[in-house]
Amino acid sequence: MVFGDPADELVRTAYAREAGDTAILYKGMSLADLAHVVGLIESRIVPRQAGGELLWALLEIHPSPPLDFAVDPKLGDTYSNRESYLKMMTPSVGWLSAGRARREATTIGYRIAVRERLLSLASALEGCATAALEQSEAHRATLFPDYTYLQPAQPTVFGHYLLTFVHPMLRDLDRLRAVYQRTNVSPAGSGSVNGSRLPLDRDSLSEMLGFDRLVIHTRDAMWQADGPIEIAAMIAATLVNLDRLAEDLQIFSTREFDLLELADRHARSSVIMPQKKNPYSLAYVRGLTGEAIGTLAAMAAVGKTPSGQIDNRMFAYGDVPRALDQATDAVRLMADVLRGLVVKSDTAARRTAQDFIGATDLAEVIMLDGALDYKSAHDLVARAVRQAHAAGETTLTVDRIEAAAQATLGRPLGLSARRIDESLDAQRIVATRTGPGGAAETSVQHMIADCRDTLKENHEWRMDAARKLQEAETRLLLRAASLKAAPPASGGRPPDGESSTKPGKGAPPTQAKSSQPGSWEALFEDLPTMPPGRRRFPPE
Repeated sequence: MVFGDPADELVRTAYAREAGDTAILYKGMSLADLAHVVGLIESRIVPRQAGGELLWALLEIHPSPPLDFAVDPKLGDTYSNRESYLKMMTPSVGWLSAGRARREATTIGYRIAVRERLLSLASALEGCATAALEQSEAHRATLFPDYTYLQPAQPTVFGHYLLTFVHPMLRDLDRLRAVYQRTNVSPAGSGSVNGSRLPLDRDSLSEMLGFDRLVIHTRDAMWQADGPIEIAAMIAATLVNLDRLAEDLQIFSTREFDLLELADRHARSSVIMPQKKNPYSLAYVRGLTGEAIGTLAAMAAVGKTPSGQIDNRMFAYGDVPRALDQATDAVRLMADVLRGLVVKSDTAARRTAQDFIGATDLAEVIMLDGALDYKSAHDLVARAVRQAHAAGETTLTVDRIEAAAQATLGRPLGLSARRIDESLDAQRIVATRTGPGGAAETSVQHMIADCRDTLKENHEWRMDAARKLQEAETRLLLRAASLKAAPPASGGRPPDGESSTKPGKGAPPTQAKSSQPGSWEALFEDLPTMPPGRRRFPPE
C-alpha cells in the first residue's frame, strides 16, 4: 500500500528514534546492500547495467554517509533515508528491494554493528585483565587484609585479592565468544517470512558479509528476540563483575580504610569541600552497571510480543550497540584505574596484624596440636577474642588463650607463646596457602601464568575473527567494484528515453558539456568534477 505523509507525532517519536540509529547501522547496511546487489547480478535477477549502476552509487556512499547526507526522520528509518539519497544518483535504486524486506538490511546492519563491538569489548577485557595481572604480579607478596562483610577476615596478599576479579573477566570473555558465535550468523536472502521466490544464493551472501554460517529458518532469521537479551545479559554480567571491583576500590580508598590511592587522573575534586578527592571513575562504572541492568530488562520486556512484531528490533538496533560501546569504554576506564592504583603497603601490612585477623589459623593450630575438634577450638578462640576486646587488647596472648581453655575445656592447652605468635603471624599464614588457588606466592604466580595463557588464546581468537571480517569486507568491495558500471548520464536519466534498467544497452554515455556562451554550464564546465560522496541532483 502507498500512504501519504506520516503524522508529525509519528515522525517526532518512532521515526526519529529509528533515524537516530543511522550512525550505528549505516556501514553494516551499506555492506548488506552491496552484497545483495552483487547477489542479484550474479543470479541474473537484475539487468547487468542497472545492477552495475546501482553498485556504483552504493560504492560512492560507502562506508559512511556523504557530507550532504542529511537524515530526515520524515523519510523513516536508515533504510529509507539511504534509498531516498540513492534515488538522486541512479534510477536503478528500485532493484534494491528485490527479494528482501527492509528489516533484512537493517538486521544485517545490526549484526555487523554488534559483532564489531563485541570484538572491541573483547579487546578491552583483555586489556583490563592484563592490567590486573600486572598489578597482581607486582604485589604477589604484598600483605593485605581480606574482608568479609567489610570486617577483617584473614590476611592475604594484594595480588591474590586482585586475581579475584581476573577470573570473572576470563569468564566474561568466554560468554562473549559464545554470544559472538550466535551473533555472527547471516539472515541474508531470507525474503520476507517464508523464504524467497528469487534464486539468491544465501551461502554466497553469508560468505560475502563475513558471517560464519546461516540462520537457517527464514522467519527465525528476521524475528529473533533472544539475541538482544543474551547480549544485554552478557554486558550486565561483565559490568557487575567490574562493579564489584569498583565498589571495593572505592571503600579501600576511603580515609577510614586508607589501603589504596587512586591516581589523580581518575578522581574529581569537590567544588565546595577542598579536602575531598572523589573517586568519580568508580562512581561512573557503578552507575553504568545499573543502566546496563536496565537495558537487559528493557530487551526482555520489548521482546515479549507476538512472534512477527517489530517491537524488539526497533529498540535493540540502537540500544544494544550503544550499550556495548559504553561497556567497552567502562572496561578501558577500569583498566587505566588499575594501572594508576597505588597500594599503601605499610598500612596494609599493619592491618594484617590487627583485629585478631589470624584467629582462624590459631583455631586450626589448636585443633591440630591440642587434639580438639574444630568447633571446640573455634569456640575457645572466640571466647579469647571477646575477652581481649573487652579488655581493650589488640592481640591474643598465651595467658588469654589459656584462660579461655580453662573456661571452655576445664584444662590448659599447654601451647607456648612462640607457637601462638607464629600462628598469628600474617606472613607465615599466607605462606601456608600453597594449594591451588591459594595466596602463597608460588600459587599466585601459577594463577597469573594460567590467566596469561588464557588471555593469549583469547587474543588469538579475536585477531583471527577480526582478520576474517576484514578479508570478507575487502573481497566484497573488490567484487562490487568489478561489477559496477559507469555512473548514469545526466544525473541518472537514461539517454534518448531509454531505460537504464534494460539489459544489453552498455554503459551510458557521459554527459556532454555545454558550450553555449552565458549558460550556467559554461561557467562551471572547467571546474573539477564532484568528489566521490557528494550528492548528484537529477536534472529538472
